Amino acid sequence: MTPKLILTGFMATGKSSVGPIVARQLGWEFVDVDMIVTARAGKPIAQIFADDGEAHFRQLEREAVVQLTSDRRRCPHCHGPFPEVISTGGGVLVDESNCVALKRVGVIVCLTGRPEVIAARVERSKARRPKLTEGGKPTLARVKELMDERADAYARADVQVDSSDLTVEQLADHVIGAFGVHAARRILPPA
Repeated sequence: MTPKLILTGFMATGKSSVGPIVARQLGWEFVDVDMIVTARAGKPIAQIFADDGEAHFRQLEREAVVQLTSDRRRCPHCHGPFPEVISTGGGVLVDESNCVALKRVGVIVCLTGRPEVIAARVERSKARRPKLTEGGKPTLARVKELMDERADAYARADVQVDSSDLTVEQLADHVIGAFGVHAARRILPPA
């Protein structure tokens, strides 16, 4: 049975950009945990953090992971688990229960990047990143701090792919290749 492909990693590593491309190339469905969270909350992530706090956001994130990993749909072709590419938020693996649930259903591919590349991408982006504004530090310093805090969580992934010097298309190829190698080694329990 083919496991799901789960994309995770630090902010601005390309999860949301590459996820739909990978899904399209595999002919699978694409699902974004952050989109589920924002749909349930009825507001953007930055607003959830501002109005309700990080703990509430993490609870919504956990509920979305449970929903996705409890999906009992079957592939109409192979009758195995429904094939999906799931993109998660940058902090999802910090929660051990999320990590266990995601590993149960798929291969976790963690996208990485050099701190200076991440900082430059974040500064060019119009997206608000609530975790970056904590402490009022310069972007690069805060990126390094958060990456250090999450290093152990990201190390739980099955494979890491550095997106620093890759185009989105190249990144998609690397993700699919890394997934293929690890998926071939995985035998998932029957759903």
